[in-house]
Amino acid sequence: MTRAARGSSAPLVIAFAAVVLLLVAVVVDASAAYLARQRLDALADGAALQGADAGAQGVDAYAGGLATGDLAISRAEAEAAVRAYLRDSGAASDHPGIRATVRVDGDRLIVELTAPVDLPLHLPGAPGESLVRAVGSAVVHPDTG
Repeated sequence: MTRAARGSSAPLVIAFAAVVLLLVAVVVDASAAYLARQRLDALADGAALQGADAGAQGVDAYAGGLATGDLAISRAEAEAAVRAYLRDSGAASDHPGIRATVRVDGDRLIVELTAPVDLPLHLPGAPGESLVRAVGSAVVHPDTG
């Protein structure tokens, strides 16, 4: 091999190191976002169950017995129960900036939680704030069997 055919391997090593560091940053950030979403999923499911239980006119159902039809979900009572669940579970301290949306769709209560996630590594060109979203739902349908 002639002297002119030789080259430095330093640029190649630097390029590979940059690619590896970028991949590590992507995996670390994606893992942090995934774990935050999993925690938010658990909160959304618990809040939906609590809201459906309280919002299904619980006082009337437990005091007067179940009628033959479906239980009606009171949106106001369900929303209050969801907010109480999130407060009691410490969701605001675990997920600062958490927002909850409560919807009633027939016999289904749907709780949507959105919270910012603080990613450990900040990639150049990535958005400054990342959000995670989770949806939980519960159905109120007494078994007539």
